[in-house]
Amino acid sequence: MLSLASGTLPECTPVEVLRAAASAGFDGCGIWYDKTTWTASTTREVASAFQATDVVPLEIEVIMLGNVGERDDHRRLIDAGAEIGASEAIVVSNEPDVERTAELLADLCEFAEQRNINLCLEFLPIFAIKNLDSALAVLDRVDRRNAKLLLDPLHLARAGSTPAALADIDEDLLSFAQFCDAPAELSADADFEALYTEAVDGRVNPGAGGLPLADFVRALPPTIPLSLELRSRALREAFADPAERARNVLLATQTFLSSRVGAGI
Repeated sequence: MLSLASGTLPECTPVEVLRAAASAGFDGCGIWYDKTTWTASTTREVASAFQATDVVPLEIEVIMLGNVGERDDHRRLIDAGAEIGASEAIVVSNEPDVERTAELLADLCEFAEQRNINLCLEFLPIFAIKNLDSALAVLDRVDRRNAKLLLDPLHLARAGSTPAALADIDEDLLSFAQFCDAPAELSADADFEALYTEAVDGRVNPGAGGLPLADFVRALPPTIPLSLELRSRALREAFADPAERARNVLLATQTFLSSRVGAGI
């Protein structure tokens, strides 16, 4: 299953992202939840738009753990995800204490489990849960059925890991993964600004960069959905039309998977 991540079309509304996904031929679609603009009307509109297509709602994002007083906002995001039919919600953390992050995630997992939502913890070098080991430490403490690990090949590489590090991960921890390419190494110093800029502007289509994507895919369960998160200034400038950008990303990914992964290269 190939799904369009909302970050590929950051200038678009949730319904516009969905329409672009449907036009391009994606199997699924992710949705960005903006707590400042999302209302009950938004939920109904997005749910209705999904029902009018064959596109599957995959993830809703993003829950940021560690900000005081946002527990209710996180629950509203989960409720919205359940109402539109999403099965996954992305979680990141700016809480530096692993035990506290685990407590916050466990509390939300209990709430989300009643709504059939997985909470997928994503590690990023620019947040407190920076790497694979830290994320696994949190999930080991949470120990809940719907607490999952979200892998992104860019973040895996920038956190200093390789697909070989995924060999011993319990497949039950993985419900979907993100997918993109980027240069093998960050050309600038890997400080916060450089990492942030690359994450939101510097990704490239699969096969156009230097990340070990074929090994990454082979390390995942064979039927796991891939959410194509191509946050890219170059793609935004080359394809102003959302549907055209989505179509370009999908075609590039399909070509890569068939030529590099399917061929065993």
